[in-house]
Amino acid sequence: MMNIRRLIVLVIMTGWLGAMHAQQFADGKSLPRSARKAWEKGIERARAGQLDEASELLEKALATAPEFVDALFALGNVRYDQGRFDEAEKLYEQVVGLAPDYNPDIWYNLALAEMKLRKFDEAAAHLEHYLDQNPRSRWRRDRAAAHLEHCRRVAPLYAQPVPFEPWNLGPGINTSEAEYLPSLTADEAVLVYTAVRRGQEDFYMSRRDSAGRWSAGQPITSLNTPLNEGSQSISADGRLLVFAACNRDDGQGRCDIYFSEKILDRWTPPRNMGPPVNTRAWESQPSISADGQRLFFTARRDDGLGASDIWMSERRPDGTWSEPRNLGAPINTAGDEQSPFIHPDGRTLYFKSNGHEGLGGYDLYVSRLQPDGTWSAPQNLGFPINTEANEGSLVVSLDGRTAYFDSDRADLPGHMGSYDIYAFELYEAARPAPVTYVEGTVRDARTDAPLQARVEVYDLGGQRLLARTTADLAGHFLLCLPAGARYAFHAEHEGYLFYSDHFDLDTSAMPDQPYRLDIRLQPLDGRAPAAAEAIVLRNIFFDFGSARLRPESEEELERLLRLLQSHPDMKIEIRGHTDDVGSEAANLQLSEARARAVYDWLVEHGIEAGRLRWRGFGESQPVADNATPEGRARNRRIEFVLLERE
Repeated sequence: MMNIRRLIVLVIMTGWLGAMHAQQFADGKSLPRSARKAWEKGIERARAGQLDEASELLEKALATAPEFVDALFALGNVRYDQGRFDEAEKLYEQVVGLAPDYNPDIWYNLALAEMKLRKFDEAAAHLEHYLDQNPRSRWRRDRAAAHLEHCRRVAPLYAQPVPFEPWNLGPGINTSEAEYLPSLTADEAVLVYTAVRRGQEDFYMSRRDSAGRWSAGQPITSLNTPLNEGSQSISADGRLLVFAACNRDDGQGRCDIYFSEKILDRWTPPRNMGPPVNTRAWESQPSISADGQRLFFTARRDDGLGASDIWMSERRPDGTWSEPRNLGAPINTAGDEQSPFIHPDGRTLYFKSNGHEGLGGYDLYVSRLQPDGTWSAPQNLGFPINTEANEGSLVVSLDGRTAYFDSDRADLPGHMGSYDIYAFELYEAARPAPVTYVEGTVRDARTDAPLQARVEVYDLGGQRLLARTTADLAGHFLLCLPAGARYAFHAEHEGYLFYSDHFDLDTSAMPDQPYRLDIRLQPLDGRAPAAAEAIVLRNIFFDFGSARLRPESEEELERLLRLLQSHPDMKIEIRGHTDDVGSEAANLQLSEARARAVYDWLVEHGIEAGRLRWRGFGESQPVADNATPEGRARNRRIEFVLLERE
């Protein structure tokens, strides 16, 4: 008896068992000596962490005494520690069946095993039963209450799994080493990611061919250094790379945010973004908006809500960045929020967090910008996208259908080792708003030379600037446009007549059918205009069948006004045109009235009447087929031509 008492005290101190019943079976029968000895040695081996030996000894005890509840409980604990949770559950259930009042801890341990098996409803019931017994250990009570809350919270997520069929991006990108933090251009043609090679983080780039295959990733040697650089964000047009780098001589703190621009085929030397974006604190994981006007990033600052928060800075008109603003609740918590990704729709934010009530570790969330400027409560992307593991970063394609993410989960298909980059079709409820893009080149109409023209897009409904960029040295530009709105488009360059257009994008607009423009700007060099070539003012609008100018015409009229003001010797003829709906006489009259309305507006705003002429052509000069709505819309237009200088 003394030996048994000593062993009981020893086992209780280790936290393995509570009350012991080593002297008898659950039904009161005597316990064979051999079973007791095997159980004693099994407990000792378990305490020493020798789980396989403990398992053999406890199984030996149970072979002699199958209803030996202490051995069943101990073997259940060994199976739990071995990660064999289904076996642990069955052993605990045997104990409960044989001796329901054996030890309150059996209900707690059974619930833990069921949580590992994702049987959250059963685990919740057993935790409630455990708490009803008012266990003496305050620590255990608190842990049980926390587990119970977790079970109630995650049970619906596991009960309603979301679609998730990921595929590995393959050996061109992934290796046995780590690849993570993917970043995409708007056309999904270029993937930039961080890779660990020989213990060092560097940038790699891969290109996708027309068949959807990714080329072998190549290091961006002009940006990689002997130090670590990573967590990059490439702009929608692929011309700007914003990234984090640590321990550099020009750093404000341990890790700062840097940027590099692509000019033709070369990246410029990286530049520190400086204050106020960078501070003495840790700044990392940037995400640049598609219009280049907002920068989201992760920082650990004293005035944050948690260990790491998501912050946002806006670009000022002079190109500098504003004081970063903490996104606050409900995005940020007392925990860690990291890896923000702002989708090109400008209002859908994906990020990972361990501070929200998730499935475990870091989970992935989505939040949407509301009309009043606040962010919606983050939505957990659900199981099995999220699991008990730590999920990595995620970015979403322009069309919102494909998500790219990194993970070290060995259960994912095609896992190659460490962190790999995967893709999957994102279910509809978690998708951003549809987005497409306008892409093109700007050239001199006479010489075909590329022009670094300023390109702007305005929201016609709200009459506000949405995006602005400058064409690169090759005259190329790309701008993202959320679907479901009407946009005015402008391209202009010093010494040239401007170009205008507009887009009516419904929600079916897709990035695989972008707008492509080949723009030719007419030079203002004092030479006579070539055959009085007309400049179409595509963003001047009238009420139906009327010459009344609509409010959304204001920006286009202002642009024409500025052109005339900056060239005081310029003279123009304003021309009106219609489609062929209605009588020819009525159309001629309407076209004249509309041209006169533009003329009157310019005179009212200070342009001398002698510099202007107006004229209507009715339906006589179509530029498209009147058989289609699109053709008729193009034929209804206001344009102007330069008049020869006297």
